[in-house]
Amino acid sequence: MRDDVLIGLVTVFVPFSLISIGGGGSIVAGIQNEVVNTHGWLTSKEFVEIFALSRAAPGPGTMLATLIGWTVAGWTGALIASLSLFLPSSLLCYTVFRLSNAHRERPWHKTMREGLAPVGTGLIIAGVISILRVTGGSASSIGIALASAMLLLSFPRLSPLAIILAGGAVAWGLHEYGLSAL
Repeated sequence: MRDDVLIGLVTVFVPFSLISIGGGGSIVAGIQNEVVNTHGWLTSKEFVEIFALSRAAPGPGTMLATLIGWTVAGWTGALIASLSLFLPSSLLCYTVFRLSNAHRERPWHKTMREGLAPVGTGLIIAGVISILRVTGGSASSIGIALASAMLLLSFPRLSPLAIILAGGAVAWGLHEYGLSAL
C-alpha cells in the first residue's frame, strides 16, 4: 500500500513539474484535482488547509507538494513529492537554458518567451478559480482575493508579511462579527 502511494506521488508530481509554466501557482488546480478527486488522498477541506499553510510558510509556495507527501506518506512521502516536483523542472530548465542561451538574440527565442507568458497566466488563474471553488467561493473570500490582487497591483513592493497580517486582521474581524471569510 505504501509503495502504491509513493509511486502515486511520483506519477502526480513529475508531470506537473514539467508543465509548471508560470511557476507553482499555475499547477494548483491540477494538483487539487489529482489529490482530492482522482486519488482521494485528502478532502477538499484538508487540501485548503494544507494550501493555506504552504502559502503562509517561508519558502516557495510549491511546498504544497511537500505537505501533501508528508500527509499521505510521512517523511518519505514528503521527500518523494518534493523531489518529484522540483527535480524534473530544474533539470529541464537547466538543459533548455544551456541549449537556448546561445540563441537568445534570435527572433524565435523572443517569440517563445512571449508566447509562454499567457499560458502561465492562464494556469495561475485556473489555480485561483480552483481554490475559490473548494472554499465555496463566498462573497467574502472573493472580496479578500480581489482586495489582495489590487494591493499587489497597486503596491508591487509591498511586503508579503504585511498582506498576510492584513488578511488575518480582516478574517479575525469577520469572525468577531459572526461572518465567515471562507
